[in-house]
This record gives sequence, C-alpha cells and structure tokens, in this order.
Amino acid sequence: MDRRAFITTMAGGLLATPLAAEAQPRAMPTIGFLNGASAELSGHYVRPFLQGLSETGYVEGRNVTIEFRWANGQYDQLPALAADLVRRQVAVIAATSTPTGLPAKAATTTIPIVFSDPIEQGLVTSMNRPGGNLTGATTLAVEMGQKRLELLRELAALTVRHGVPAIYQYREFAAAGGLMSYGGSITDAYRMAGVYTGRILKGEKPSDLPVQQSTKAELFINLKTAKKLGIAIPPSILLRAEEVIE
Repeated sequence: MDRRAFITTMAGGLLATPLAAEAQPRAMPTIGFLNGASAELSGHYVRPFLQGLSETGYVEGRNVTIEFRWANGQYDQLPALAADLVRRQVAVIAATSTPTGLPAKAATTTIPIVFSDPIEQGLVTSMNRPGGNLTGATTLAVEMGQKRLELLRELAALTVRHGVPAIYQYREFAAAGGLMSYGGSITDAYRMAGVYTGRILKGEKPSDLPVQQSTKAELFINLKTAKKLGIAIPPSILLRAEEVIE
C-alpha cells in the first residue's frame, strides 16, 4: 500500500469511529419505584406518577425504564428491596409511600431519592432546603381536620344517630365501605413526584429542589353506603366530590 492510500485508509477509519460510536443507542435511564403496598392496592397511583414524568419529557419504554418493587404490606422487606435497587444502579429511587423513605435513605447516600411526607419521617429538616440526595412531595393532612367537621355538619343528625364513623382521610377507606373521605390529594403528590423524578433525570440536584406541598384536596363519597344507612347526601356535597362510588 502506497503512502497516499495508507493516509486515506487511516483518515476514513478515524472518521468512521466516532460515527459508529454516535450510532450506538444510548442506554435508557432506569427509575426504581419502591412502594410498601401491593400493585393491586396502590397500582392506580402509578398513572399520575407517569403523568408527572411525561410532563418533563420522559415516557416509560421510550426513553426511560422503571423497576417496580412492591413490598405487599411486608414492610420488613423494604430494606432489601431498596438495597436491590441500589445494586442495580438505578438513576433515581421514587420512594412512593410513607414507610419507604427511611429504608431508601439508609440504602444510599448518592442515588437521588424522591418521596412523600419527608418531614413526618424526619428525612429532611427543611422544606425549602432538603439537602443531600433527598427531595419530594407532601400532601395536606392536619389542615383538613376543620373541613372534615364542616362536611359532617352538612350531613347532620343521621350519622350521629347511626353511631358509625362517617368520614375518613383517604379514598381507600371510602372504597372499602366508608361513607366518605376528604383529604390531601395523594394522586397529585404522585404526579409531583413524577415531575421531580424527571427533572432529576435531566440533571437537577435534589438538594436544589424544595419539597413541594400539594394544595389539592379530594372528596370521595360512597353512595352505596349512604343508601344503606338511609343518608341522603346533599347535592351541594355531591357536586364537590372528586368521585362518587356507586
């Protein structure tokens, strides 16, 4: 091979190498989704989490993958599930139920963690400056007490006469047969957690993301239970309901 041919071959090889490297598909980031409940009980919260992710441009299966870990109510399994996600080197851990925050924090000090109710768990000391590798979203809780009493007054003497619990904090209680529930929106908190997870995947640091508080409240009414108790739900309350369970 003459000198000119050699130089041409080498130049072609040097040009081809970066092009070939650029053509290689980039590995998709992986999110670890850790939840203390079961997919059957809490799987409906995955949808708002995915919605939050999509608001930052991430779609499961297209440009991000998710490793789901459900403890199925066996909270003693959470440390092992969190450690497994760390071993798999996920990009972010979404610790999406209250009991999961501490096991996730104990499992890693480097992988970003997005969670709910961080102040109650003692995971961060400040909503505005969470610090470290932790941030998340929380819901209204104590603030809902007065409003629940107001709703009970609107339903009046029938609930007192029957002597049964009439109002709860979460939808799950109403779905299981309780008369109604009113509380901070867990659905909205999951969506916000999805948004933060996406922002972290884009390069933002958890320590720079203040803990968010969802200000949305949700009212759920079990009309079947109301009929069994002989309670007529006023239209003014029905119109405010996020969902009427029939």
